[in-house]
Amino acid sequence: MTGAMCNAARARLATWSVHAWSGGLCLLAALALPCAAQPAGGAVSPENDKVLRVCQDPNNLPFSHRDQTGFENRIAALFARELGWTLETTWFPQRIGFIRNTLRARKEHSDTFKCDLVTGVPTGFDLAATTHPYYHSSYAMVYVKGRGKGLDGVQDLDALLALPPAQRSHLRFGVFTASPITDWLLKNALMEQVEWYQIQSGDAAQTPGETIESDLASGKIDLAFVWGPIAGYFARTARTAPIVAVPLKSRPDMKMDFAIAMAVRHGDKAMRERIDTLITIKQAEINGILEQYGVPLLDDEKQALHTSPHPAPP
Repeated sequence: MTGAMCNAARARLATWSVHAWSGGLCLLAALALPCAAQPAGGAVSPENDKVLRVCQDPNNLPFSHRDQTGFENRIAALFARELGWTLETTWFPQRIGFIRNTLRARKEHSDTFKCDLVTGVPTGFDLAATTHPYYHSSYAMVYVKGRGKGLDGVQDLDALLALPPAQRSHLRFGVFTASPITDWLLKNALMEQVEWYQIQSGDAAQTPGETIESDLASGKIDLAFVWGPIAGYFARTARTAPIVAVPLKSRPDMKMDFAIAMAVRHGDKAMRERIDTLITIKQAEINGILEQYGVPLLDDEKQALHTSPHPAPP
């Protein structure tokens, strides 16, 4: 794991983990493909046919889902309404081959691409042209409240290290491969207490958040480090145990926060400008959607963005 962009990719691709998103690879590098040619002359543009075609994962909550219950689904629907366009979704698991099979793939016997917008990538994503970021979040640690492991009230990594050694030595940590927390665990001699998880399990029906919730509730692990949108969502919606999510701050030697944007094909300047405008004028509504899903949001100064409470997502 090297570089902030690779860390962000792993964080978001915990849902392409995807997540990231939602998903030890540097998955963006693994997705690398030659640049696709631009649409042939005569191809129908989204502006001409008034269709907002998005590329999304069918089972990747809290980011997206085939039943339209993810926050990326809702933001895409918000954009389509603002444009007055029809929303059309191409579903494909956000794993290796996602861009090749969605944003760069054409419909059979047609010059029209399957989709024109990916609704969640880290800024700096090099397989497509990225928009302005529409949210900024961080990794978080999650644990079960009241479990009796000494974790209640732990609000940062220093507090975790300050636990009595005998107590700390019995904790089991859930960590996704290539997580930015790995070096910190190694530095503090905690690697032998780690239960490792793959960003991509190979099973498109299995998501990182569901796995973490299950293993926290069962006691297989005591604390997990996961990408903030996943942590916040499952802390808010978990039914098996009262899960607490604590956002983590970046340190000089460990970047924990990342900005997330959307992506269009290289060269599609009109679409990128259109989406940039929508992000700007709809930012308050976007934030409101993200808050409903428990996403820990940061402002431009990387401080927690404090807003009024919102109900859990539908």
